[in-house]
Amino acid sequence: MTLLQGLIFLGIVLLVVGPIHWYLWRRLVKDTTRPGRWRRVGTITFLALPTSLIAAFVLPRVLGATTGFIVSLVGYMWLAVLFYLLLILLALEIPRQLVLRMKAPKGEVLQSAGTIAPVIAETEAKGVERRVVLSRGAAIFAGLTATGLVGYGTRVALGPPTLKRIAIPLSKLPAGMDGYRIALVSDIHMGPLTGLAHTRRIVGAINGMSADMIAIVGDLVDGSVEELRDEAAALRELRSRDGAFFVTGNHEYYSGAEEWLAEVGRLGVRPLRNDRVEIRGLDLSGVDDITGAQFDLGGPDFGKALGGRDQARPVILLAHQPVVARDAARYKVDLQLSGHTHGGQMVPFNYIARLQQPVISGLGEVDGTKVYVTNGAGFWGPPVRVGAPPDITLVELRAA
Repeated sequence: MTLLQGLIFLGIVLLVVGPIHWYLWRRLVKDTTRPGRWRRVGTITFLALPTSLIAAFVLPRVLGATTGFIVSLVGYMWLAVLFYLLLILLALEIPRQLVLRMKAPKGEVLQSAGTIAPVIAETEAKGVERRVVLSRGAAIFAGLTATGLVGYGTRVALGPPTLKRIAIPLSKLPAGMDGYRIALVSDIHMGPLTGLAHTRRIVGAINGMSADMIAIVGDLVDGSVEELRDEAAALRELRSRDGAFFVTGNHEYYSGAEEWLAEVGRLGVRPLRNDRVEIRGLDLSGVDDITGAQFDLGGPDFGKALGGRDQARPVILLAHQPVVARDAARYKVDLQLSGHTHGGQMVPFNYIARLQQPVISGLGEVDGTKVYVTNGAGFWGPPVRVGAPPDITLVELRAA
C-alpha cells in the first residue's frame, strides 16, 4: 500500500470510526451515567478505543506483522465488538424512543397553582431517572449480546476449518476424469494473529482429503516473506497427485507479491500468473488478482490465460475474486474457483458483500459460467466468524 493510499484509507477510517464511537459513547456512557468519575472514565475509554483500532491497521505495516500482535489483537477484537454493539443499539432505537415519549398519567399534573412547580420538578426528575434506567438496560443487553456473539465467533474462527465436499458436473469433462478431486482453499491469511499451528492445521486438513490436485486461490498472507517465512514453510508438506497451484489475492500485493510468488514456488506450489497448464485432459488456468493493476504489477489477463486454447477441453479458472467471472464467461470458462468473500465472515456482512460480488459462498452461476466460492480457511481483521465458518472444500468433478 503506497503512502497516498494509506493516508486516504486512514482518512476514510476516521470519517467512519469517529461518528460511530461518538454514538456509542452517547448510548453507553453519557446516557447511562451522571456527571462525575464514572462518566470521565467512560469518556477516556472511548477516546482510547478508536486509537487502538487505527493502530491495529497501521502498526503491523510499520513495525511488522509479528511485532504488532498485541496491538492488532486489541484493536481487531474491539472492531468486532463495536460492530455488533452498533447493530444492536440501532435496532433498539425505535422501541427506546417510543418508551421515552410515553406521557405520564394526566392526574399527575392536576394540581393547584401553589404546588404546580414542585410537581413539574418531580416529574422531570422521574423522567431523567426513567431515561437512565432504560439506557442502562439497553446498554447491558447490547454489551452482553455483542460480547457473546464475538466470543462464539472467535471460537469458530480459531477452530478447525469445516471440510466441505461438492460434486460439480462439467459437460466436456473426459470420462476418464470423472470423480477428479480438487482441494480448494483460500484466504489463509497468515499474519499477526495466526501462527505456524494455523498453517499446519490447514495443510493437515488438505492432505487428509487425498485430493488429485490442490488449488490455493489467493490471500495467503498478511505480511512480508521475511516475517512469515517460518509460518509459510508448512506449505512444503502439501501432498497431491498432480501438485498444488496458486494465484494471487489482493492481500499478496499489500505484502510484496513478487517476493511471495517466488517463495511459494520455492515451497513447491506452482503460481499461475495469467497462465494455464493441461492436466489429464482439462485446462487449469489462473489469473492475477485485479488489485495487481494498482501496484503496476499487471492484473488479470484473460486473453493470455484463456485465449487460443482447445475449446473441446474443459477449462477451470483459478481467480481470487468471484467478480471476474463476468470476464471469464466471455472465454467460455466451465468452472471458476474463487475465495475473497470469507462468506461475509460476520453476519450481516454477507448481505453487504453481495453488492460487489456475484457469488458470496457456495456454488452459483454467472453468465453461463459455474462459480464456486469457498469461505476461506482463515480470517482477516478480527479473529471472529459469525454465520460463515472457515472451510476447505473438496470439489469433485463429474462427467455430465
